[in-house]
Amino acid sequence: MKNALFILCLFLFPLEMVAQFENYKMDWTKISNESQYNSEPEWLKDAKFGIYFHWGVYSVPAYSYEWYPRLMFMENRKEYKYHKEHYGDPKKVGYEALVPLFKAEKFNAKEWVDLFQLAGAKFAGPVAEHHDGFAMWDTQTTPWNSVLMGPQKDIVGEIQQEIKKHGMKLITTFHHARLLQRYKNDVNRTKTPDFWDMWDSHFPYLENMPTSSNNPMLRLLYGNVTPEEFYEPIWFGALKEVIDKYSPDVIWFDAWLDMIPEEYLYKFAEYYIKEAKKKGKEVTICRKQGDLPLNVSIENLEKSRKQNIEPRLWMTDETISTDSWSYTENMELKTSKDLIDVLVDIVSKNGVLLLNVSPRADGTIPVEQKDILLSIGEWLKVNGEAIYNTRPWYMYGEGPTTQPEGDFKNHKEFLKVKYSSNDIRYTTKENIVYAITLGMPKAGTSLLLKGFAGASVPSSVKVKNVRVLGSNQVIKWKETPEGLQVETPIMEGDKAISFKIECE
Repeated sequence: MKNALFILCLFLFPLEMVAQFENYKMDWTKISNESQYNSEPEWLKDAKFGIYFHWGVYSVPAYSYEWYPRLMFMENRKEYKYHKEHYGDPKKVGYEALVPLFKAEKFNAKEWVDLFQLAGAKFAGPVAEHHDGFAMWDTQTTPWNSVLMGPQKDIVGEIQQEIKKHGMKLITTFHHARLLQRYKNDVNRTKTPDFWDMWDSHFPYLENMPTSSNNPMLRLLYGNVTPEEFYEPIWFGALKEVIDKYSPDVIWFDAWLDMIPEEYLYKFAEYYIKEAKKKGKEVTICRKQGDLPLNVSIENLEKSRKQNIEPRLWMTDETISTDSWSYTENMELKTSKDLIDVLVDIVSKNGVLLLNVSPRADGTIPVEQKDILLSIGEWLKVNGEAIYNTRPWYMYGEGPTTQPEGDFKNHKEFLKVKYSSNDIRYTTKENIVYAITLGMPKAGTSLLLKGFAGASVPSSVKVKNVRVLGSNQVIKWKETPEGLQVETPIMEGDKAISFKIECE
């Protein structure tokens, strides 16, 4: 009865709200000017490194990847066959059957945030709502949430409390723009869709599947609602609720905002920025593919990176595995060395790394992932001063390794990039330049830092001392017209080392 009343109120609400947008004026410049809003807050420029996690009902099968909820309804896909074998025919046993299996019985917010802090992250948080429409907080926008169902825990709230205790910043990410079924009147509903069919929404609308059910609860889960029922109370309502309850420092969007009418995007940005000003908070919005103007947001590149130093702050979201963002059995993980190299490359070009981890459905972070995070943290304990609070130098670096052009479309090529100790990246703060080798150079060899070549180096730079972070060895060095020649110390491991170059 309670759920029935909730749904009735939900569907009565939007028609009243739609009228409010009839004369809604959108001046994107006005938003930032009136609130004196800076989309590139200094704390984020200093932070450099954050962690988030893909974790939800889609973690239950631990198979394929986080788009399992969509692909399980496509009869020609392996996910359909897997679901039929393990849970039942998707025509009768839909995604909703997995919700009670997402128990998170071993979830411990303190242990997670302790780990993120030990890894060196300065901000962290959850995927608040993925494409599947399951909300990870105590929400009134949908009954499909982690408090009423599944774990019966306020995941966003518990993480937020620990983030606050640890003195870190909170990020919440939203992927729910895809939830609305936008194509259901324009397709052959009896057709077996391929991956790219019905692309404008996450769930394929098929007459013989639960995705087309008229059951009010299932309509909400599968986004089988009208635009009037979706944009205001669900899409914007979720964002407003998280802003009001948890005050995130970063709200991050996973593309597809071009599917949301501009007036709702504007209303969100205006509300978030004004609320932050009331609370005295410096916040930012992160988006992909040009979905929002840069005066109210920063750019995010998925699994890819910039070629050069950017004048504006930007972010890359990268995952700890080589494929899936959510946990799967036998997932292949990247090495801590490769992830450190990616972090250094990003920071040298005025970027920030947001690293994803993949917990199991029971709420544990696998030990293999923990070890990678702790290894990154150990490196940052020694080399953090070359990362945190730094800014790009006049050039980002040098070396033989190249990276592909473009964004996510070339993410598989980015995955192949392997840096070596011959690749150098620069950062700076005050009168110090850090030269970071993306690998361990052979001890006792001479390394030429071409960024210090007399013809190009800024005239204000004159070297007075060189040492290596984490080493007490005296470093021999010499300025030459070709660059700064330094001798490498004896150190263990294969990871990047940082030359601290003090200048007059």
